[in-house]
Amino acid sequence: MSAAFHSHTVVTLAASSTSEHRPLIISLFAVFVAATLGITVWAGRQTKSASDFYAGGRQFTAFQNGLAVSGDYMSAASFLGIAGAIALFGYDGFLYSIGFLVAWLVALLLVAEPLRNSGRYTMGDVLAYRMRQRPVRTAAGVSTIIVSIFYLLAQMAGAGVLVSLLLGITSDAGKILIVALVGVLMIVYVTIGGMKGTTWVQMVKAVLLIAGALLMTFMVLWKFDFNVSDLLGTAAEKSGHGASFLEPGLKYGATGTSKLDFLSLGIALVLGTAGLPHILIRFYTVPTAKAARKSVNWAIGIIGAFYLMTIALGFGAAALIGPDEIKAKNPAGNAAAPQLAEYLGGVGTTGGAVMLAVISAVAFATILAVVAGLTLASSSSFAHDIYANVIRKGKATEKEEMRAARWATVFIGAAAIVLGAFARDMNVAGLVALAFAVAASANLPTLLYSLFWKRFTTQGALWSIYGGLASSVILVLFSPVVSGNAKTSMFKGVDFAWFPLENPGLISIPLGFLLGWIGSLLSKEEPDKGKYAELEVKSLTGIGAH
Repeated sequence: MSAAFHSHTVVTLAASSTSEHRPLIISLFAVFVAATLGITVWAGRQTKSASDFYAGGRQFTAFQNGLAVSGDYMSAASFLGIAGAIALFGYDGFLYSIGFLVAWLVALLLVAEPLRNSGRYTMGDVLAYRMRQRPVRTAAGVSTIIVSIFYLLAQMAGAGVLVSLLLGITSDAGKILIVALVGVLMIVYVTIGGMKGTTWVQMVKAVLLIAGALLMTFMVLWKFDFNVSDLLGTAAEKSGHGASFLEPGLKYGATGTSKLDFLSLGIALVLGTAGLPHILIRFYTVPTAKAARKSVNWAIGIIGAFYLMTIALGFGAAALIGPDEIKAKNPAGNAAAPQLAEYLGGVGTTGGAVMLAVISAVAFATILAVVAGLTLASSSSFAHDIYANVIRKGKATEKEEMRAARWATVFIGAAAIVLGAFARDMNVAGLVALAFAVAASANLPTLLYSLFWKRFTTQGALWSIYGGLASSVILVLFSPVVSGNAKTSMFKGVDFAWFPLENPGLISIPLGFLLGWIGSLLSKEEPDKGKYAELEVKSLTGIGAH
């Protein structure tokens, strides 16, 4: 009874203090957004050519690009979703941190350097090098846009939670309006700033996010006299699950299906990064392949440190706030990190309001930076692969190509706004895992086969991309993510789910590899061995790279 009363009192206090300090919170928040917009406008003035728009003029150093890659990768899912998943599911929530980090080894060892050497602006450049240009570029463009939209959903959902928490908006119409505003901001960022603006915003945001997470981690540990055992013990006790909170199986393990879901999620997280379009195009912004490799090393160090801190944030939220209060703000736990920030600053005090505003503004800057990177990846792919090389057959001028990219940004932004409105109550880390599964099913097999398999043909590439894409998207559509779960599904109150797993990776990723292999073996087209030898030399040595 007393615990329930205490929880209710804290919620009431938090609500009243937030409304009392709302002008201060909104002002601090507005300063962050204005600063990032200022950076974008400044960089936009220096964006003159297609190389500037797509690849930032290839002028960024390994450290700058490593920082920007980290900024691109440590999304709202990392900050809001993982903290929430750990706070609600303990050990099982931490799987996201491990998966996201291990995934970088695949990107470093297999993709970063060959991609930088072989391509120019998009993933389609690499795939089309030894295949028939038009069908392969079309497939690469379609895949890039669909993966980016899946990833955008997660960022939109995170933005809706954050801003509605700050402004005290509880109505569905208000949350949908917030998602629309984020979409408009993102369109402005990309159309004005291109890759230069996006990269600078990502660098600034990475520094802010690490600083914010470090401050919160220090404060959480300080509350427990830097005794991690005490922190974990209190989190387990407050969670209502006891010792099982710190053991595997709370979310994944109760049934055979959930164990398979665990495996599916793990595979998608580890293999997805190397197929994510907005991460792949970052390797083109550095002058050499050596710099591409170095920037991934920097990214691994920065991202590794950040994911270690998510343990303190997630378990800290569970120990200091408790699952009931976290779920009261957002059923999927996406508000756990901002709630923890307010608690650490002091609920009902100016310090609490400042902490809430600063951490929320950093998280919002995170969302805008990642959203800009994603939109840039998909609009670049449309303009460079589909418009310039398929529709205009390579005859488009640089100006026409950049105009097409800017229009594509508007349409992709509109699609993200509409879908983001439906996804506002879903855990953002889970939504990102879906994007990883689609990327690993459609893009990764095709990339690896193109770079490392001599017998790979155009038909194999098309089967792999479209087969991986179709299987992963169809399985998601008929999974509990979209319908059938009254609390967290995208469409509540309906049930057309027949696929039991929440993540399709276990089925769709092997299928993507298998279809690429079968399609190549059954193809009547003779692979161009000369072109493969050229690509091999180019990807390994960088000779002739742009």
